[in-house]
Amino acid sequence: MRTILTETVHTFRKLFAIICGFLKKIWRIIKHTLRRLKSRVPRFWGIHARPGFRLNLILAILPFALLIIVYLSASGYRLAQNPDDKLLPSISKMVNAVNKYAFTPDDKTGTYIMLDDTLASLSRIGIGIILSAVTGLVIGLNIGIYRGFRSLSLTFVNFIAIIPPLAILPILFISFGTGELGKIMLIFIGTFPMITRDVYLTVKKIPEEMITKSLTLGASQLEIPWRIIFPQVLPKLIDSIRLSLGAAWVYLIASEAIASQNGLGYRIFLVRRYLAMDVIIPYVVWITLIGFLVDLSLIYLVRGAFRWYSRE
Repeated sequence: MRTILTETVHTFRKLFAIICGFLKKIWRIIKHTLRRLKSRVPRFWGIHARPGFRLNLILAILPFALLIIVYLSASGYRLAQNPDDKLLPSISKMVNAVNKYAFTPDDKTGTYIMLDDTLASLSRIGIGIILSAVTGLVIGLNIGIYRGFRSLSLTFVNFIAIIPPLAILPILFISFGTGELGKIMLIFIGTFPMITRDVYLTVKKIPEEMITKSLTLGASQLEIPWRIIFPQVLPKLIDSIRLSLGAAWVYLIASEAIASQNGLGYRIFLVRRYLAMDVIIPYVVWITLIGFLVDLSLIYLVRGAFRWYSRE
């Protein structure tokens, strides 16, 4: 009896060892397969993630696709409940509105309304940003290099930067009028302090040894800002302009909404009286697209013209 029991236990041990060895082999195969799959599947989460081009493209499109799906679902639901609903118009209504404002001449003026609004707004924001960039560059360079000029101007620039531009909009309209100058001045006052301080901080990061060596090699004090410092500050100036464009659009839309006869902001606030969301939404998308294209153009300008700056 003991012999049979011993043989049975021995048999079970062998069988258990065989099963364990088989399971270990299976686990090794699964582990190896998972490692291979993990190395092949591109990751997008984590510090060391390196998504490929296709995954980058999919991830970039995904939020827009979800937004469109949510809008179409909500719009379809509301229109099913009320076909005359104006809050979330259908795509066909917005297409008809775009065709009317962008591709059909106005009955009164004979011009294309969206084109006129776009040109008017771009001229205002363009002039305002250019004035801000030039002023910010000149003042920022001099504040960063000349300590006397810094003592004279830095506190005043910081004080101007704290003032909310929209709070002084009535003062600007009273002082400069409700025409183009008042709107341009609002954009200018709202953006030039930030550009000035960005240029100043960039100049402060430049080693003083570089300026000393330039003076030793014969550069004058007027040549230092424009021949030595300016080329190093220029890419940062473009980046600062990019960051200022968002605020500039806010000031532009606000000024056009209050006192204007044309412009993208003026049109949005004009048709809001009639709850014309089929016009407002395309105008908002158009403003966003313009801002996105300008921002993308400035990014590629910096990458192409200042490769040393892009690698930093």
